[in-house]
Amino acid sequence: MSQAFAADEVRAVYRAIHERRDMRHFAGGQVAPELLRRLLEGAHHAPSVGFMQPWRFIRIRDGALRQRLHDVIERERVLTARALGEREDAFMRLKVQGVLDAAELLAVSLADGRERHVFGRRTLPQMDLASASCAIQNLWLAARAEGLGMGWVSLFDPAEVSALLGLPEGAEPIALLCLGPVHDFYEEPMLQRERWARREPLSALVFDERWGQPSDLFPTPSSRE
Repeated sequence: MSQAFAADEVRAVYRAIHERRDMRHFAGGQVAPELLRRLLEGAHHAPSVGFMQPWRFIRIRDGALRQRLHDVIERERVLTARALGEREDAFMRLKVQGVLDAAELLAVSLADGRERHVFGRRTLPQMDLASASCAIQNLWLAARAEGLGMGWVSLFDPAEVSALLGLPEGAEPIALLCLGPVHDFYEEPMLQRERWARREPLSALVFDERWGQPSDLFPTPSSRE
């Protein structure tokens, strides 16, 4: 007996994956509490290495606190632009966040005490970040399915954000998530639309047996002859 979803359900999953966008433009409004709880429940059902569940979410509604976080982001935006050298001006023209415009702002942090979790992390301690990223992706896909936009902001000094949010020692902020209604979803990733970068062809990123060995999943024209 097949364990696959019904065909229309499968299509919906892939639609959410392909139409999800890292949004920067928001339309204000609100996210109903029951919807936000549903989205966070989806995030909380993400896989985590050793079932450590390292994600912690802080909902930020205070306008003054949002403004301070916005200021932190803007400082880092300028420093990032300078570090980019010849691309500084192009970077400064990009919209990189919607902290003041989004209906909801969620800070995501890795929990303190993560060193206690050895299962799956003894040689790969970064699996706490990988696990929390799965939770963020769950939230992102669920938000898109619910018609809400979401943007992941990572332009900030972690120490400044930790101080503003009262994080305990050992906790580590990894994302500020802007979430809420949008006027439209970008037809393609914003950075691709702005010609900042482009999506790499999948065939260049998948190998067989060893690094650099082209995969038979993507035969070249000559290999089909």
